[in-house]
Amino acid sequence: MYPYILKISEISSDPRHSLLERAKLLNDHITLLENNDMIFFNRVSLNGSTFRRLVVDKNSNKKEMIYLASNDYLNLTQHPRIINSAVDAIRQYGTGAGSAPLFGGTVDKHVELEQKIAKFKGCEDAIIYTSGFGMNYGTISALLNKEDIAILDMYVHASIIDGCRNTNIKFFKHNDVESLEKVLKNVKDKYKTKLIIVDGVFSMDGDIAKLDKIIELAKLYSAYVMVDEAHATGILGENGRGTPEYFNIEGKVDIVVGTFSKALGGVGGFVASTNDIIKFLKFNSRSYIFSAALPPSIACSVIEAVNVIETEPIHRQMLWKNIEYFRQNLLKLGFNIGNSQTAIFPIIIGNERKVMDMSRDLNKENIFVNTAFYPAVPRKSSRIRMSLMSTNTIGQLDRVLDILETLGKKYGVIP
Repeated sequence: MYPYILKISEISSDPRHSLLERAKLLNDHITLLENNDMIFFNRVSLNGSTFRRLVVDKNSNKKEMIYLASNDYLNLTQHPRIINSAVDAIRQYGTGAGSAPLFGGTVDKHVELEQKIAKFKGCEDAIIYTSGFGMNYGTISALLNKEDIAILDMYVHASIIDGCRNTNIKFFKHNDVESLEKVLKNVKDKYKTKLIIVDGVFSMDGDIAKLDKIIELAKLYSAYVMVDEAHATGILGENGRGTPEYFNIEGKVDIVVGTFSKALGGVGGFVASTNDIIKFLKFNSRSYIFSAALPPSIACSVIEAVNVIETEPIHRQMLWKNIEYFRQNLLKLGFNIGNSQTAIFPIIIGNERKVMDMSRDLNKENIFVNTAFYPAVPRKSSRIRMSLMSTNTIGQLDRVLDILETLGKKYGVIP
């Protein structure tokens, strides 16, 4: 019998073994899974993020795969205007910033990017970070202390949960405003600051937070709202400005955060809020103070990516055409895709062995997908996770659908 993937988390935290023993056991377990073609992590690409991904397999053979595992939704990593802006910036500024932002690492393009993001998100000011994870961790840990509480959707990103280690936490049921209200009632008048935190688009399920209803509840119970727009920026809203635009509540969200590593085609994170909150973070957020500033070339590429989103809506239109086509056909075939509303498509199977078997067969058919197991998702929700780009063709999607139908029937996932 093949080893189960869930042993990864069990081995990593086994109290019976020392660190080096756990590392050795985990390495042996991962190697066994890889040798049996049961997991496909760290696959090496030779051409970056593109809908035709050139991959080197474990036998050093090159093969072209249909790429359905990227967060580069608009494929802006390959856009000529954006590439040229980064190349020009390297020639002018070099490859790195040379220091942390407060202590000599800030260049004019960092300031321009902060202003650009603040305007794009309808906020007074913004701050930029070197990574999205560092942004969430550093922002929340700076804003909240032991007299405060973070009220989290159960499915928020891991970086948000990790950022709450020095404050109090209450979870509410995923995307359930009635559950949120129960939590708000229970914590009323018990904490100095109550901060509700949700993802605009949830990374494993592809559904959209009910941000309009959340804002209403926050006002009723004197709470603040923070929304992580990692998977919504560039995608949701008539102009791609994200979840607040989608619900027509721009300017009503207290703290809007996100990353440059998804539809914006770069790397790094941002917070957009009031002038006071942003200045507070610049002098209290440890991951900002003690990290090197974003490379100027990335700042320039993200500025240009926002320009492209604002002036070339065709990329978003092509993505949504693919989303609707793929969703309709997956549902027609009988796959369980949960409440997916965006470019993220989970095929929820709930059986670890079937997930691994289907993933192996998809890899053989040169279709690049990801898998998700506990603790990334609940044990009963193990899945194949796919995400689309604007540049995926209908021909590609049809091929994927044909193979998924065959495999779904083979493993009893669909009728």
